[in-house]
Amino acid sequence: MDRKSYPGTMTSTPADDWLRLDRQICFSLNAAARAFNGVYRVVLKDLGLTYPQYLVMLVLWEDGDQPVKKLGERLRLDSGTLSPLLKRLEAAGLVLRERSARDERSVEVRLTGDGAALRERAVEVPRRIAAATGCDLDEINALRDRLDRLTGALDAAIAAETATRP
Repeated sequence: MDRKSYPGTMTSTPADDWLRLDRQICFSLNAAARAFNGVYRVVLKDLGLTYPQYLVMLVLWEDGDQPVKKLGERLRLDSGTLSPLLKRLEAAGLVLRERSARDERSVEVRLTGDGAALRERAVEVPRRIAAATGCDLDEINALRDRLDRLTGALDAAIAAETATRP
């Protein structure tokens, strides 16, 4: 049987086995993300937020006013995704978008009073999500740290691939 060795901690295994769906880390991550989104959909319903809107609110609660560009970079969202999301948050009365006085090309996003007040109701969200995972806090922290390292490695791989292409 033809065996191929893979880098890192992957052991030698029949090459065809690596083409099985259940061997794909991307599929496992995607399935977990979809499951998380389902739980978040239920948990965030009481707040009137979608998961991407919740992420925007988290950044604004944590860091305060943000230029749209910086918000997009932090959330890893392009403007085509972020702009309609911010419009819906603005229509819900949770944020305001205003042109920057310093740079007319830049749009600033800031919380309204209602947006800031929503933070108090959102405090239970992480607890409910943690409970849904069935993991203890140490397991959650270790998993998040490992995923952050994975993201960094993948970002570096993209940069390296991009740099070597004409």
